[in-house]
Amino acid sequence: MSERDARLAQLRHLAERLLPRLADLTEQICLIPAPTNQEAQRARWVAQAFADRGLAVEMDDLPNVYARRPGRGEAATLMLAAHTDTVFPAGTPITVQRADGVLIGPGVGDNSLGVAGLLALVDLLDAAGVQTPGDLLLVANVGEEGLGNLRGIRAAVDRFAGELGGVIAVEGHNLGRVTHVAVGSKRIRVTVTGPGGHSWGAFGEPSAIHELAGIICEVTQLEVPTQPKTTFNVGLIEGGVSVNTIAPHAAAVIDMRSTDPAALARLAAQVEGIVARRNTDQIATSIEVLGERPAGEVPPSAPIVRLAVEVLRELGMDAELNASSTDANVPIARGIPALCVGLSHGTGAHRMDESIQIAPAATGLMQLALLAERFTGSTAAGAQPGRERPSR
Repeated sequence: MSERDARLAQLRHLAERLLPRLADLTEQICLIPAPTNQEAQRARWVAQAFADRGLAVEMDDLPNVYARRPGRGEAATLMLAAHTDTVFPAGTPITVQRADGVLIGPGVGDNSLGVAGLLALVDLLDAAGVQTPGDLLLVANVGEEGLGNLRGIRAAVDRFAGELGGVIAVEGHNLGRVTHVAVGSKRIRVTVTGPGGHSWGAFGEPSAIHELAGIICEVTQLEVPTQPKTTFNVGLIEGGVSVNTIAPHAAAVIDMRSTDPAALARLAAQVEGIVARRNTDQIATSIEVLGERPAGEVPPSAPIVRLAVEVLRELGMDAELNASSTDANVPIARGIPALCVGLSHGTGAHRMDESIQIAPAATGLMQLALLAERFTGSTAAGAQPGRERPSR
């Protein structure tokens, strides 16, 4: 047996021994409610769990949790980040069930397992006696889901950008996937207001709902490129007073996405132009930006991507390179080599019956350990940045 094969066998043995602890950590984290913008209780728990492992821990006012595991000082810092927030609103009943090697519960894979994976990674590296080339900065960050607008990872990158050689976002689902292309998005609320009135007596007065419908129809007629893939969706509509009232108010939420910053900007400008043209002396239109996620790409030839592919190959998996919207968007768009990886396989993300398999997470943990052990990046940029800039 070669030295490398022996090393992999040792890591697998240790990772499999950690699976019961990883499952317990995942369940404990999942049972702590953490809706987007309400992550404090879960953050405090995670901070204490890092401290219990002997790491230097800080928590900012967002609250992000930062834990540092010192390296040998031979490479730049590698940030591993897992988001603490979930899509489930406050008051959602949370239970976790275990059956046939599967955990079932709302948010169990997205992203309770991801956060638990950071803690178990520390345990695995300690057990294997690994000192990484550079420091590991383990971040449990807020605001990844929905309209959280990636505010947690933005703050983390703002704070530590000068020392980062790379960033790896960690998710519970999609073991084997290497997300190196950041799907950017812009989400807006379009509001239309008008004079209103009785549907019979004031017939002929402009209706906010009718005008909003016209805006939506125009948007659906827009031609968008398939390469780079660019999309739009009207996901929410509200407005009106009653069936026999000319609507004085209506609003819609529109989601626009692209893997290319310029294509996304063009689409947004087209939509904004459609909205602006509906302004008259009786109808007022406005746009509120609800969220923006930057686009960008780390080339497949970049060292961090090649390392992720190599590690998965050694673990018996063919890497799937893909595009998605993750916490990796922010560092990618700022020119910091970054990607997103998963820890296991599951089903039903964002559903109450979400599930995640426990056994494959041993491979997921080994993946993180090997990435940490072999990452030798410097602070030189290796991505094709979008337009993201540090927040002020």
